[in-house]
Amino acid sequence: REGERLKFCPESPCFWDKRFLCRRAVACRTENQKSQGIRFCNGKVMTMSDLSPVKEVQIRRFAHQIRLETLRELVGLGFGHVGGCMSICELLAVLYSGQLHASPAEKDDPNRDRLICSKGHAGPAVYAALALRGFMPLEMLSTLNKPGTRLPSHCDRNLTPGIDMTTGSLGQGLSVGVGAALGCRLDGRESSLYVIVGDGEAQEGQIWEAAMAASQFRLSNLIVFIDHNGYQINGPISQINDISNFAQRFESFGWNTIEVDGHDVRQLHEAISEAKRSEEKPTAIIMRTVIGYGCKYALESARCHSLNMPADKLAESIALVEEEIARCDEILREGAEENA
Repeated sequence: REGERLKFCPESPCFWDKRFLCRRAVACRTENQKSQGIRFCNGKVMTMSDLSPVKEVQIRRFAHQIRLETLRELVGLGFGHVGGCMSICELLAVLYSGQLHASPAEKDDPNRDRLICSKGHAGPAVYAALALRGFMPLEMLSTLNKPGTRLPSHCDRNLTPGIDMTTGSLGQGLSVGVGAALGCRLDGRESSLYVIVGDGEAQEGQIWEAAMAASQFRLSNLIVFIDHNGYQINGPISQINDISNFAQRFESFGWNTIEVDGHDVRQLHEAISEAKRSEEKPTAIIMRTVIGYGCKYALESARCHSLNMPADKLAESIALVEEEIARCDEILREGAEENA
C-alpha cells in the first residue's frame, strides 16, 4: 500500500499530509528533508527491506497509541511539554517494538538494553510507551506530575518502572550513556545503549565532551538519536544558536552518522539495524522531526515546546489521533482478510 506510506511532498495521497498535519508542518518537513530513504554522509542510500508491511503498520499504530496516551496525560495535568513529546513518538514505537531488548519481566536484568532520554521533559511520551508495553498499569498515566505520583514531569529512575536514568538537566544524558556503554563492554555484556538528545540540548558543551570520549573508546554499542525538530524553549534554533549540520559535526568526532525522517518508522527501524552492525564506532542517528507532530493543537501554536493543554481545545487533536489508530486497524484487518 504505497499510498499509505508517509511522504514529505504536499501532493502525496497520504492521509497524514492531507488531514493529520497542518500546512506549516508539511512545509517544514519538505524543507528539512531533501532525500528519500536513509542517507549516509558518504552519500550511500540504504535499501529498506527487512521490515514487513504488516509490522510497519503495527509500529505506526503503536506510535499513534503513544501519542494518544501522551496527550491524555498532558490534558489530565492541564499543561506540559507537548512539542518534544510528540516529535519522538515514532522513535519510541520502533524501539519498544523489538529494537530495544527490555521487557517488564527483565527490567532489572543487567544484560538488557538501556534507554536514556536525555531531553527529560519528553518523559510523558516515554511513560506512555512503557505503560503500553506493560511496565506499569495504563491507569497510572493519569497521575502525571501530581502529588504522590511515580511519574514526574521529567524522567526519574528511582520512581518510574522502566526508566534507566534520571534526566532533565539538559546535556548530561550522553555522558551517562557513554559511561554505561563502556561499563557494559567491560563487564562483557552485549547490551545496546540508546540516548535521545534534543537539538537545542546539543548546544551544551558536555554533549561534545561525551562525543569525544565515545569515539575514543570505540563504543559501537552506543546509539544516539538527535531529535532535530528545529526549536528550543525560546524559539527557532537557527535564530538562537544554530547548531545544524549534525551529521558533519558527529562525523568529525569520529562517529558513524545516519540521517532519517524521524516520523518514518521504516527508516528508523533500518537505521537502528544498520547502527547495530557497527563494530568500531558509535552511531548518531539524526532524526528530522517536526515539533508537536501529530497534534493539531500544538502544530497551530507559534511555540509549542510547552503549552497549556485544556481539554476543550485538545478534543479535535485527540479525535484525529484516534482516527489514525482506527485507520491502521482497518489496514491490518483488510490484510488479514486477504491472507485468510
